[in-house]
This record gives sequence, C-alpha cells and structure tokens, in this order.
Amino acid sequence: MLSAWLLPEHIADVLPAQARHLEALRRRLIDRASGYGFELVVPPLLEHLESLLSGTGRELDLRTFKLIDQSSGRLLGLRADTTPQAARIDAHLLNREGVTRLCYCGPVLHARATSVAASREPLQFGAEIFGHAGLEADLEAAELALDCLSAAGVQPLVIDLADARVLRGVLAGVPLDAAGLQDLVQALAQKDAAALQALTASLASETAAALAALPRLYGGDEVLAAAAAVLPGRPLVRQALEQLRWLAAHLRQSFPALRVGFDLGDMGGYGYYSGVRFAIYGASATDALVRGGRYDEVGAVFGRNRPAVGFSLDLKALAEVAPGAPAAGAIRAPWSEDAALRGAVRRLRDAGETVLAVLPGDEPQTQAFECDRELVHLGGRWVLQAIAAAASTAAAARPAAATDSSR
Repeated sequence: MLSAWLLPEHIADVLPAQARHLEALRRRLIDRASGYGFELVVPPLLEHLESLLSGTGRELDLRTFKLIDQSSGRLLGLRADTTPQAARIDAHLLNREGVTRLCYCGPVLHARATSVAASREPLQFGAEIFGHAGLEADLEAAELALDCLSAAGVQPLVIDLADARVLRGVLAGVPLDAAGLQDLVQALAQKDAAALQALTASLASETAAALAALPRLYGGDEVLAAAAAVLPGRPLVRQALEQLRWLAAHLRQSFPALRVGFDLGDMGGYGYYSGVRFAIYGASATDALVRGGRYDEVGAVFGRNRPAVGFSLDLKALAEVAPGAPAAGAIRAPWSEDAALRGAVRRLRDAGETVLAVLPGDEPQTQAFECDRELVHLGGRWVLQAIAAAASTAAAARPAAATDSSR
C-alpha cells in the first residue's frame, strides 16, 4: 500500500529555501519584462480543451491533462503551455489594433515528463509580442530573454538561432503529404542520414542534396555562408539567412559576451514556429533554459491571425542553475505580553523588517532568515542591537551599540 504522503512521479513539493529562490527569480523576471513595456496577465489553469489546443499541434495534445466538466459535460484541459491563452486574451479580451506585449508566470501541468529529470509541473514564465511582423519584434523578444537570464545571474550565455523557413523554402513545390513531411522532419531532427537518404530518394537531386546537408549546418558564422552555397537560392531561404545574419549582428552588439551559433537543421517545434526561432543555454545547463521564436499562426483559430513572437522558460529549471540569494537578515525578539515590546515589533515590521518572535520554549529554525539583530531590554527600554555584541554585556550597554526601538 502506498503511503498517503507520496506524490505522483515527476511531481514534487517546493520547500522554503527553493520557494524563496523561485519567488525572487519570478519578481526579477517580471520586473525586467515590465521594463520593456510588457503587461502581466494571469490566465486560468483550466480551460475548454479546444481553446487550449487550437493550432498547437499533436505534441501539446499528448502533454495535456484532460477531464470532464461536471457542470457542462464539456471536455476541459489543464494547460500545458500558456502561449495559446495569451493569444486568446490578445484576440478576444484586449482586441487592440496595435502592438500588445504580454507576460505571465504560473504553473503548467504535463501529462508526460519531457525528460527523465523534468518536472511535470513547471513554473512557466513567458513573454509574447502580438501585432508586429517585423524582425524588430524578434530581436526584442530575444533581447528580453537574454536580459531575464542575466537578471537571474546566469552567465555566460549561448544562443542558437534557427529558422523554420529554411526547410519550407527547400521543400517549396515538393509534393509531400502530412505523414511524409512528419517522417522527414523526424529524420532531420535525429540527424539520421540513412533515413534521410531513403526518404529523399525520389526527390529532385537539388532538393535531396539540400536536405542531406541540413543536419550538418550547425556552428558559427561559417554556417550561413555554407548554407548560401549548398541550399537552393529560393526567396524564402534567402530571406531566412539574411534575417538570421541581421539578428545575430544586433544581439552581439547588445551583448558583447554572448556566444551566437546557428543550427539550420534544428526541427524543434517545426509545425508550430513560422520564422526565426532561438534556444538559449547557460554554461552549466545541459538543456536549453529558454526556447522561443516567431509563431504567426497562433491566433488564427481565435479569429485574429496576428503576427506573434515570444519565448518561455521553466522557472524551476532556471533556479537550479541561477545563484541563490543569501538568507535575509532578520531580527530576533522574545515573546512577551509587554506592550512596549509588542509595539516595537509592530513598528519594525511596518518599516519592512523581518522580526522572528521566539515563542515560549522554542528557538527559530529557518534557512530563509538569518537573525543578525535582536531586541533586548536595556535601561527600561527595548533596543535593537547586533547579536554578535550580545556576548558582552558591557558592550551591549553602551549607547552607541544600541538603537532605541521603543519610540
């Protein structure tokens, strides 16, 4: 028989030290997004399933918990990604004509873990720009993502750039059904040369050669030059390569220490992204900390096919690599019915101080706060002094060592 306190696989409690770290990161990231003009939204965790999955593809469907609404009998879903909800809010609740910048931070639930070590309850932070088709919006989204990681203290950073239009340009005019395209994308994602050769055997030699080259087109700036030489010179391919070059130049200008790479064979989210996409890594991270890019079709199902670009990250994964803050300073105070002491404690808390009351028979045990000062009764008054000075009665009694908290 399982113990009542055991949790499902890949689900875990967040204990005080980690919760404090997560909350500090959440505040920093929301503040950074606010500095760019992004507005905070808080979508519901539960929605009608068709709204959550509209235009998102099969992968998100497999990750979404589903249940029946006892009130309406309709199928509901627990969100596995907040982006579709942000698109719905932009399309139907805000309905603005110009650019809308939205950010969010909240839990999402995954029916399946994305990796052996991944949580099925990520704390997702994300930012979306709706209503601007220009590359300037792509640059802003990538810069905000990099700024968020920098604000979290993660350095150095590496960004890998890719573009969904490269493969679409290579396949322009090629008759492929949905199953054939899915097999081809899977072979490219796995860099499976044998599978690629079999799948492209019946295609034109130029197209087959370009598809065979894609898995090898990763690395530094030389990748763009190599791509221009081996890929068909079709308008969509040329546009993608030019925009990747432009984006990389501006990112290096804004972040001189940033390492920029390219992976033109990256097929992550191919059915979802419509243009530039990026992944950002930290020096000690084994997987991307941030993934984002352009997904102009995300709002089509809501009746407003607006341009859209953005990114998201898991705050829990970020907390594992971001340096934690030291324990916050706190004041220790004895528990007493004395009105002067209780008044002093109230005034200190109103001023923003943390005051830990030592309950009778107890001693504070906490990792979140470090008591570096205490309230002591000296000369008929409650005064604040450094705990290090408490060992010496004479030093504690000197006026210079005590601050009056009784007034």
